[in-house]
Amino acid sequence: MSRIGRLPIPVPDGVTVTLAPPRIEVVGPRGSLQRLLPAAIQVATVGGEIRVERPSDAGPHRALHGLTRTLVANMVEGVTRGYRRELELVGVGYRAALQGSELQLALGFAHPVRVAPPPGITLEVPDPTHIAVVGNDKEQVGQTAAKIRGLRPPEPYKGKGILYRGERVRRKAGKSGKAGKK
Repeated sequence: MSRIGRLPIPVPDGVTVTLAPPRIEVVGPRGSLQRLLPAAIQVATVGGEIRVERPSDAGPHRALHGLTRTLVANMVEGVTRGYRRELELVGVGYRAALQGSELQLALGFAHPVRVAPPPGITLEVPDPTHIAVVGNDKEQVGQTAAKIRGLRPPEPYKGKGILYRGERVRRKAGKSGKAGKK
């Protein structure tokens, strides 16, 4: 039995779960999320919690059991608390600014880079070197943060680029020059 899949998902007050197989919809104070679930996995609401069960111990069913439980748990947490992913800009002249809902980045290119957030995602710029991606859908928040980071990934020689908050860049030594020649 999957250790993750067998755990019940508590449903907090103010959250309603609607099951219409193969679709699940979770509505909470921060909005609503819906997702198609695998047909083989059964999801049921029992009391104040959601239970996910698999029909057999076959490999594909075992693989989907824990995944489905985690996806539903992320939906419940997303409509109650939401998700936030923070990025840092490291480099001389690297900065971010909001123009309306659109993010404008100066990343050392000859032109500013503009990023429009997808629906359901909010971008925040608390100061010019920090960006926060906020939303209800964990998958979409992570994907948007990864796209922004991909505009200028951190490089190992000077450590410049867009990093996740708290990420450590493994630095490399540069050219050794004349030190190795004799």
